[in-house]
Amino acid sequence: MVTVSPPSPLECEADPTWAYALQLPHDPRAARIARITLRAVLTGHGMSQLLDPAELLASELVTNAYRYSVGPAALRLRGLGGSRLRVSVWDANPHIPPSFDKRSGPLRPAPVPVEADGGRGLFLVCHFADAWGGYPLGDDLFGTSGKLLWCELGVSVADRAGAAA
Repeated sequence: MVTVSPPSPLECEADPTWAYALQLPHDPRAARIARITLRAVLTGHGMSQLLDPAELLASELVTNAYRYSVGPAALRLRGLGGSRLRVSVWDANPHIPPSFDKRSGPLRPAPVPVEADGGRGLFLVCHFADAWGGYPLGDDLFGTSGKLLWCELGVSVADRAGAAA
């Protein structure tokens, strides 16, 4: 039987770049599963200072995939070194929301009207992330299409979120 143990903190410092991917079903519980996974990954890599903002951003991206797409989604977490993280979510809907499509308007979305029932999730991502974007995915050899929305954050974002509390 083969067992796998998490890398030690010294191993994490030696190789600050890593990536994890999680396939998610089209299920309202997918955002919760993504948050639990993200907490385990960041804690294991000594990046617990990013837990709260990263959890918010991943949850909003996965919820967007669930609400506006049919079929499964995928979450990818990538350590970029220097306490930086990239969170990406793929889904089958090829439409890139305006705030993530750099070709279609302002870099930061307009605030959502108070009476609106939705539309705040990606606004939060754009507010708390250091960088964000999206791009359509064409059909490939495996039939993958849709879009990928991503955002990046680092220690400075976690510090801002803590100061706002």
